[in-house]
Amino acid sequence: MTTATNPAQKQRASASGYIHWSNPHCSGPHWSSARPWQTNAALVLIGTALFFLSRQLTSEYTHFTIGFSGVSGWSAILYLAAAFLILTQPVDRFTFPIILAVAIACRLAVLFAEPFLSSDVYRYVWDGVVQHAHISPYQYVPGNPVLAFLREPNQDIFDNINRRDYAHTIYPPGAQALFYLITWISPTVTFMKTAMVLFEGVTMYALIKLLRHLGIRREQTLLYAWCPILIWEIAGSGHLDSVAMAFITLALLARYRKQSVLTGLFLAIAVLLKFYPLVLFPALYRRGDFKMPATLAAVIAVAYAAYSGVGTLVFGFIGGYVKEEGVANGSRYFLLELAQRIPGLHNLSTTAYFIFCAAIFVAIMWWCREVANEQGSEEAFLRPAFSIAAALMFLFSPHYAWYIIWLVPFFTLMPNLPILTYLLGFFYLYTTALAEPGPKMFLANEILYAAVFAAFLFQIILNRWPIHRILFVQHTTPSGRL
Repeated sequence: MTTATNPAQKQRASASGYIHWSNPHCSGPHWSSARPWQTNAALVLIGTALFFLSRQLTSEYTHFTIGFSGVSGWSAILYLAAAFLILTQPVDRFTFPIILAVAIACRLAVLFAEPFLSSDVYRYVWDGVVQHAHISPYQYVPGNPVLAFLREPNQDIFDNINRRDYAHTIYPPGAQALFYLITWISPTVTFMKTAMVLFEGVTMYALIKLLRHLGIRREQTLLYAWCPILIWEIAGSGHLDSVAMAFITLALLARYRKQSVLTGLFLAIAVLLKFYPLVLFPALYRRGDFKMPATLAAVIAVAYAAYSGVGTLVFGFIGGYVKEEGVANGSRYFLLELAQRIPGLHNLSTTAYFIFCAAIFVAIMWWCREVANEQGSEEAFLRPAFSIAAALMFLFSPHYAWYIIWLVPFFTLMPNLPILTYLLGFFYLYTTALAEPGPKMFLANEILYAAVFAAFLFQIILNRWPIHRILFVQHTTPSGRL
């Protein structure tokens, strides 16, 4: 095992988040230092507890014991402990297999249970089944009598589709192609969830490659692999965001390697799965590079053209969803509602809030340009990309946990206290009674945003505290391995 000894290595170790709580000026090990086998033993204990909590989650579907908030709360605490260990203590060649084994076990514990917290996966399967009947998934709502012949052989799927009598599918062409392929193999919820979990393997692969390029040990992927919100929302509910995350991380990897065409291709696929990755374009774009945006535009255009036979219906339920979720009238946005409670700002309009959001994104985009020009390093784009993703979530104020999980890969690459607070705070609060829309949800957001702001201030203090420069030491070789 080696440690960073020169100033450049120490600076990189501090930036990458490896903390070894020992003072190099003291003789002998510090009280909080550990040997790799001790780290592994602690991770086995924590991982075992996480596995049993994952099993407990599925039992809460039908029998109340400690409630969803009990499971989420204890899962968050265990995740914090594991994250602390992996960021502060030495590891060896057995650590990574332990991380993988626990991650797989936790996902298997919930994979075969019927979805309970979300029914979106049933629409995924239905859209695939409809396409196999040579009908566009955008043409009819599931409850339309024209599709009645598909109900009997897929009754369990049909019965659980949300908005089935009035909403056309909202999922873009890339998602529809994926649904077609998965249901071609097996038109079942379990296999759809399995496919979503398998795409997590792609995300892990891209994260490991990126960490290695950055000189960071691969064991930091624990921050992704053991994140309880992913176990719930991907293995448990089978959300499509898993595939979007996979292609986002592949786009980040391609951008790091300066592979313009692949960057555009992977980002385009991510956008064709879920719309929100498009906001990453300014961070991934390199000045003078026409190949990346050309590839992005071409792939998106071809995909929509393939489903364009239904006309404007190819855009699905987007307009209805915008109204239903309060995106248009401003009822969704916590920061807007908070501002409206300030004396003199009671009549602040949604338009004014959108202008404020636009100004935030313009500032971040300008920063993207400045960072790319001044730093010139391969990884300079990562911080702006992370900032754009986080800003979108803070300004948008999502009501569902799966909307924020795309922040986890960024957090894995660049761990920081504010985003950790946001992820775990959101995860826990939205499993409590405060998740109910209205005054309770406003209170939940007040708690969440206040906690994140406090964490942000604390992070600044940590970064400036003199002892901070003494305590950070990296436990990796230049290749990122022990």
